[in-house]
Amino acid sequence: MRANTRLFGEIEIEEEKIINMEQGIIGFPDLKQFTLIFDSERKEKSGIMWMQSMDDGEVSIPVMAPSDLIADYNPTVNYELLEFLGELTPENTYVLVTVTVPQKIEDISVNLKAPIIINMSTNKGCQIIVEDDYAVRHKIYDLIKDGKGKAGE
Repeated sequence: MRANTRLFGEIEIEEEKIINMEQGIIGFPDLKQFTLIFDSERKEKSGIMWMQSMDDGEVSIPVMAPSDLIADYNPTVNYELLEFLGELTPENTYVLVTVTVPQKIEDISVNLKAPIIINMSTNKGCQIIVEDDYAVRHKIYDLIKDGKGKAGE
Protein backbone atom coordinates (compact mmCIF):
# COMPACT_ATOMS: atom_id res chain seq x y z
CA MET A 1 0.00 0.00 0.00
CA ARG A 2 1.34 3.41 -0.95
CA ALA A 3 0.82 6.56 1.12
CA ASN A 4 1.94 10.14 0.70
CA THR A 5 2.80 11.33 4.22
CA ARG A 6 3.52 14.72 5.69
CA LEU A 7 6.56 13.57 7.72
CA PHE A 8 8.03 10.73 5.65
CA GLY A 9 7.11 11.64 2.08
CA GLU A 10 5.83 8.88 -0.15
CA ILE A 11 6.09 5.47 1.49
CA GLU A 12 5.30 1.93 0.40
CA ILE A 13 4.05 -0.37 3.18
CA GLU A 14 3.50 -4.09 2.79
CA GLU A 15 -0.11 -5.14 3.44
CA GLU A 16 0.95 -7.40 6.32
CA LYS A 17 2.33 -4.36 8.14
CA ILE A 18 -0.97 -2.50 8.13
CA ILE A 19 -2.67 -2.36 11.54
CA ASN A 20 -6.46 -2.28 11.35
CA MET A 21 -7.98 -0.08 14.02
CA GLU A 22 -11.66 -0.83 13.37
CA GLN A 23 -12.83 1.66 16.00
CA GLY A 24 -10.33 4.35 15.08
CA ILE A 25 -8.37 6.07 17.83
CA ILE A 26 -9.16 8.92 20.19
CA GLY A 27 -9.44 12.11 18.18
CA PHE A 28 -9.44 10.26 14.85
CA PRO A 29 -12.43 7.88 14.84
CA ASP A 30 -12.60 7.73 11.03
CA LEU A 31 -8.99 6.66 10.51
CA LYS A 32 -8.82 2.86 10.48
CA GLN A 33 -5.50 1.82 8.95
CA PHE A 34 -2.09 2.59 10.43
CA THR A 35 1.48 1.38 10.26
CA LEU A 36 4.36 1.77 12.68
CA ILE A 37 7.41 3.66 11.48
CA PHE A 38 10.57 3.37 13.52
CA ASP A 39 14.33 3.58 13.12
CA SER A 40 15.06 0.38 11.18
CA GLU A 41 18.71 0.48 12.27
CA ARG A 42 17.64 -0.43 15.81
CA LYS A 43 17.36 -4.13 16.49
CA GLU A 44 14.12 -3.69 18.43
CA LYS A 45 11.20 -1.33 18.31
CA SER A 46 12.01 1.02 21.17
CA GLY A 47 11.96 4.72 21.90
CA ILE A 48 9.61 7.03 20.05
CA MET A 49 8.01 5.60 16.91
CA TRP A 50 5.32 6.97 14.64
CA MET A 51 1.89 5.49 14.14
CA GLN A 52 1.29 6.68 10.58
CA SER A 53 -2.25 6.80 9.25
CA MET A 54 -2.58 5.10 5.89
CA ASP A 55 -5.98 6.80 5.43
CA ASP A 56 -4.69 10.36 5.89
CA GLY A 57 -1.03 11.10 5.20
CA GLU A 58 -1.21 14.23 7.35
CA VAL A 59 -1.78 12.20 10.52
CA SER A 60 1.23 10.65 12.22
CA ILE A 61 1.11 10.09 15.96
CA PRO A 62 4.22 9.68 18.13
CA VAL A 63 3.96 6.52 20.24
CA MET A 64 6.17 4.37 22.41
CA ALA A 65 6.02 1.18 24.39
CA PRO A 66 5.24 2.02 28.03
CA SER A 67 7.58 -0.80 29.04
CA ASP A 68 10.46 1.35 27.75
CA LEU A 69 9.68 3.80 30.56
CA ILE A 70 7.84 2.05 33.36
CA ALA A 71 8.75 -1.50 34.29
CA ASP A 72 5.58 -2.14 36.26
CA TYR A 73 2.99 -0.68 33.85
CA ASN A 74 0.23 -3.26 34.09
CA PRO A 75 -3.19 -1.68 33.58
CA THR A 76 -6.44 -3.39 34.46
CA VAL A 77 -8.23 -4.15 31.22
CA ASN A 78 -11.75 -5.38 30.52
CA TYR A 79 -10.78 -8.17 28.13
CA GLU A 80 -14.27 -8.25 26.61
CA LEU A 81 -13.29 -4.99 24.91
CA LEU A 82 -10.39 -6.80 23.23
CA GLU A 83 -12.10 -10.00 22.07
CA PHE A 84 -12.39 -8.82 18.47
CA LEU A 85 -8.57 -8.58 18.28
CA GLY A 86 -8.26 -12.37 18.44
CA GLU A 87 -6.40 -14.43 21.01
CA LEU A 88 -3.88 -12.27 22.84
CA THR A 89 -0.70 -13.86 24.17
CA PRO A 90 2.45 -12.30 25.65
CA GLU A 91 4.20 -13.07 22.36
CA ASN A 92 1.70 -11.37 20.02
CA THR A 93 0.47 -8.48 22.17
CA TYR A 94 2.08 -5.10 21.60
CA VAL A 95 1.11 -2.17 23.83
CA LEU A 96 1.79 1.44 22.90
CA VAL A 97 1.00 4.80 24.46
CA THR A 98 0.69 8.11 22.67
CA VAL A 99 3.35 10.76 23.21
CA THR A 100 2.56 14.45 23.53
CA VAL A 101 5.41 16.78 22.58
CA PRO A 102 4.48 20.33 23.62
CA GLN A 103 6.38 23.50 22.79
CA LYS A 104 8.24 23.27 26.11
CA ILE A 105 10.11 19.95 25.70
CA GLU A 106 10.38 19.51 29.47
CA ASP A 107 6.62 18.85 29.45
CA ILE A 108 6.82 15.85 27.07
CA SER A 109 4.43 13.18 28.33
CA VAL A 110 2.77 9.86 27.54
CA ASN A 111 -0.87 8.92 27.98
CA LEU A 112 -0.89 5.88 30.27
CA LYS A 113 -4.69 6.04 30.66
CA ALA A 114 -5.46 5.18 27.01
CA PRO A 115 -3.05 2.55 25.66
CA ILE A 116 -3.19 1.15 22.15
CA ILE A 117 -3.34 -2.66 22.17
CA ILE A 118 -2.23 -4.48 19.00
CA ASN A 119 -2.48 -8.18 18.23
CA MET A 120 0.57 -8.59 15.99
CA SER A 121 -0.73 -11.98 14.75
CA THR A 122 -3.98 -10.57 13.38
CA ASN A 123 -2.78 -6.96 12.79
CA LYS A 124 -5.83 -5.70 14.63
CA GLY A 125 -5.64 -3.00 17.25
CA CYS A 126 -7.71 -0.71 19.41
CA GLN A 127 -7.27 2.08 21.87
CA ILE A 128 -8.96 1.62 25.23
CA ILE A 129 -9.42 3.58 28.43
CA VAL A 130 -8.04 1.56 31.34
CA GLU A 131 -9.75 1.30 34.70
CA ASP A 132 -6.65 2.18 36.75
CA ASP A 133 -5.70 5.61 37.99
CA TYR A 134 -2.96 6.15 35.41
CA ALA A 135 -2.16 9.67 34.23
CA VAL A 136 -3.25 11.07 30.88
CA ARG A 137 -0.09 13.21 30.95
CA HIS A 138 2.72 11.24 32.59
CA LYS A 139 5.81 13.42 32.16
CA ILE A 140 8.84 11.58 30.80
CA TYR A 141 11.45 14.25 30.08
CA ASP A 142 13.72 13.35 32.99
CA LEU A 143 13.51 9.63 32.17
CA ILE A 144 14.48 10.23 28.54
CA LYS A 145 17.12 12.89 29.27
CA ASP A 146 18.89 10.82 31.93
CA GLY A 147 18.39 7.54 30.09
CA LYS A 148 16.63 6.16 33.14
CA GLY A 149 13.70 4.45 31.38
CA LYS A 150 11.87 1.73 33.26
CA ALA A 151 11.58 3.74 36.45
CA GLY A 152 10.74 1.52 39.35
CA GLU A 153 13.18 -1.26 38.43
